[in-house]
Amino acid sequence: MAPAPREAYERWDGKVNYADDPRRKSPALATLMSVMPGLGQIYVGYYQQGFINVLVVATTITILASGAVSGAEPLLGLFLAFYWLYNIVDAGRRANFYNQALAGLEPGALPEDIKLPGTRGSFAAGVALIAAGLIFFSNTMFNVSLEWLEDWWPVALIVAGGWLVYKSRVSETARDRAARSE
Repeated sequence: MAPAPREAYERWDGKVNYADDPRRKSPALATLMSVMPGLGQIYVGYYQQGFINVLVVATTITILASGAVSGAEPLLGLFLAFYWLYNIVDAGRRANFYNQALAGLEPGALPEDIKLPGTRGSFAAGVALIAAGLIFFSNTMFNVSLEWLEDWWPVALIVAGGWLVYKSRVSETARDRAARSE
């Protein structure tokens, strides 16, 4: 359904009555819809953020239900509760920002959506996916035991953290060089 033409919600004096604009989003409805994670963001038009919220909540619930993280259940439970609450508050806030932008008002700083990796790819992510694929493939095809993974999985976190620190230092050094040359 296309939005109504501007003349349909224009007042007699020529000013636009944004309260009657059919494109407005109800902050209360967005908040209520976000009781189901991500649905409020999708209603407002932030599809990517909505699907990310669904993915985070579903993954956390799956991890908790599987019992794969014995001992970390309280931490994941608290994370889930706070993330769910954030999701509900965020949907109403995004609806308010959307309505302010629609009315031509200058809203406060709207937080940027979570950026996903672009199509150009990431070397580190590619290597991690290849390594994970090889490990799981060797388990399913050649019945290679994954018991060693139980003890050594934290090494992946150390490597990922080291890579992030390295990339940060490289970009910081490049910025410093650019600042000195100006």
